[in-house]
Amino acid sequence: MDDFKRMAIFAQVVEHGSMSGAARALGMSPSAVSQQLRQLERAGGVTLLHRTTRQLTLTDAGSRFYAQCAAMCAAAAQARFELAAERDAPSGELRIAAPVGFARHIAPALGSWLASHPALRLLLLVDDAPIDLVQGRVDLAIRFGDLRDSGWAARRLGHMPWWLCAAPQWVAQHGAPDHPAQLAGARWLGMNGRLEWECRHPTEAAYQWRLQPLIASNNHWSLQQMCEAGLGPALLAAMDVSEAIAQGRLARLLPQWTLGGLDIWAMTPQRDAQPAKVRQAIAALQDYLAQLPGVQTASRPAS
Repeated sequence: MDDFKRMAIFAQVVEHGSMSGAARALGMSPSAVSQQLRQLERAGGVTLLHRTTRQLTLTDAGSRFYAQCAAMCAAAAQARFELAAERDAPSGELRIAAPVGFARHIAPALGSWLASHPALRLLLLVDDAPIDLVQGRVDLAIRFGDLRDSGWAARRLGHMPWWLCAAPQWVAQHGAPDHPAQLAGARWLGMNGRLEWECRHPTEAAYQWRLQPLIASNNHWSLQQMCEAGLGPALLAAMDVSEAIAQGRLARLLPQWTLGGLDIWAMTPQRDAQPAKVRQAIAALQDYLAQLPGVQTASRPAS
């Protein structure tokens, strides 16, 4: 490393034409610059500069050596430029991991931002199973719910409530309930396993659901489709069903009751020195979620 430093000092001396000029540019004393050059010449066993009281002149060996030192300094400057560009402007490949249910939000959240940065490539890894960010070389992962202590950096993007939904034809046949207890005998749709849910109301006692779904799936989108078909009520993600409710394909039941939800997180492998592509992608996702019906953020309170 000392040799590289001395080569850079030598290049500065040549470019400034004097020890004092190079010393000012490098923030060193002229004597320190001279000492570094003597050590460089001693290590190489050749004279690089003819020194007089008025000027410095390159030897033949010094001239050839300077060309290589100048190329080294230019390469170092380019490397610094590339690093700064990575920090300040999105470029290269952005690897995002997201659950299956969230993948459909990536295009509307990041589409216009990606279009404005043609030097940026996106690789979207869609999987409900958690991906190791380091082994998968993932820049940014979207996670839901409680996070395990992994040592990775986490930024909360918002909160996704659960909404109780049913198709309008189901409501027409069974009626709209006023209390969760009225749904105890319903033909429930749900994820695999037993449903255990606590319902809270501003003025009534909390109610605990313990139900076995009669129709189950490991995929939320499938549950929503079956719910829209009128097969029964289901607890669904507010951000996924808000459009179906607005279009009349689903009705929200017990809207005054709070049924819990999941926090939405942006996970990154490191906390500091985030490249521009990661910082800006997180900001774009946060802006998108802040406008998305069915998501609670700092800028929009719970509905």
